[in-house]
Amino acid sequence: MATLGLGSQSEVADLLAKAKGLHNRILFVLMAFIVYRIGTHIPLPGVDVTALASYQSHLQGGIFGLFNMFSGGAFSRMAVFALNIMPYITASIIIQLLTSTYPTLGELKKEGEVGRRKINQYTRYLTVVLAFAQGFGLATGIMGQSATVHGEIVPLITNPGLGFQLQTALTITTGTMFLMWLGEQINTRGIGNGISLLIFAGIVAQMPSSIMRVAELARTGAISDMLVIAIVAGAIAAILFIVFMETAVRRITVQYPKRQGPMGGMSADTNHLPLKLNLAGVIPPIFASAILMVPVTAASYAPNAAWAQFIGAYLSPGHPIYVAVFVAMIIFFAFFYVATVSFNPEETADNLKKSGAFIPGIRPGASTAAFLDSIATRLTAIGALYLAFVCAVPDVLHRDTTLPFYIGGTSLLIIVSVTIDTVARIQSALIAQKYESLLKKSSLKGGRGGLLSSRGPRA
Repeated sequence: MATLGLGSQSEVADLLAKAKGLHNRILFVLMAFIVYRIGTHIPLPGVDVTALASYQSHLQGGIFGLFNMFSGGAFSRMAVFALNIMPYITASIIIQLLTSTYPTLGELKKEGEVGRRKINQYTRYLTVVLAFAQGFGLATGIMGQSATVHGEIVPLITNPGLGFQLQTALTITTGTMFLMWLGEQINTRGIGNGISLLIFAGIVAQMPSSIMRVAELARTGAISDMLVIAIVAGAIAAILFIVFMETAVRRITVQYPKRQGPMGGMSADTNHLPLKLNLAGVIPPIFASAILMVPVTAASYAPNAAWAQFIGAYLSPGHPIYVAVFVAMIIFFAFFYVATVSFNPEETADNLKKSGAFIPGIRPGASTAAFLDSIATRLTAIGALYLAFVCAVPDVLHRDTTLPFYIGGTSLLIIVSVTIDTVARIQSALIAQKYESLLKKSSLKGGRGGLLSSRGPRA
């Protein structure tokens, strides 16, 4: 009994230790969120905070509302994390495009872990270049701006010039690289995808203020109560729709070779290969949003040019041109990401063939790859239309309702998708802990049984 008691205590202690490890991972993510939120409130050097407070409303509408959404409000506050992680995402898009078209990078992708590290290194270098260029453009765009403070016109920048531009570009670049490093630390020491969680934290941080603005507008009569009810009902319906689409899977029957059963008969194992309806996940709208930010950044270098004014007028959420370009980019990136990153039908077919498994009615090898590719193409088509609908329709409605802040379907999609993914990872970790404890318990029982049998019966 004493042995059994010690064994039970050790099992409990081991389970508590593993639970504590998961607890520490979640705590690390929360601490990373706190560090991130602190950085979104540290203003850039040389910016007049008082004048900026009066000018913030100009940085929260149109395309700037998209910047502000992804940065968690840091863009409107001109903080060190004003661009959030978006330069890194843009760099990832460019590197992935080059990997598919440039043979040298394509060979690196096939080299396994070593090639992946080199590609990540190139992505970091390109992130530095993009962050510096976008930071320089941001500094150039706000240098000539001013705000009215107590009846006086006050410039946003205390000491404008090349020094401020370089200082801002370096600060923005440092902030972006720090967030990239923080996301990698979340991947290693926390739980979930670090980059997605940082974007998630920025969007969620904006929700309380958005809710308060809606409540204040309803209280003052600026918007009707019916519009508020419609917004709430639409948000709930959109969440339910996104949850349904994100959890929907196509189950492909896979049969394994016949094996001899315990009674001497032959039995065949049947399993399923699950393919998500949305194989691309939340990446296409993020990629599309990042690409759309590039011309806006370029326009900030020459705000008085005709092409820059065209971008400012027509590339704003809700405008027909913006919606058309946004939808086209989402559909393109959905197919591109699935074809290059998310799903490889040849590799899947080869793995099935090596394990002796096959899809009933389909010949192993090339026929299986073609069959899986056709299914993936149909699923991607449905998933791309779903992403375009969820992300574009709220932008159109936002333009028609003329709300003074940005509410987009992309933000809602990111929140729901990242939440589902993180909860699934936590559940997987808990299930793994449970199985490990059960395996240890069974091994302990087997050890005790062997020990007792070796002693033999007492006289």
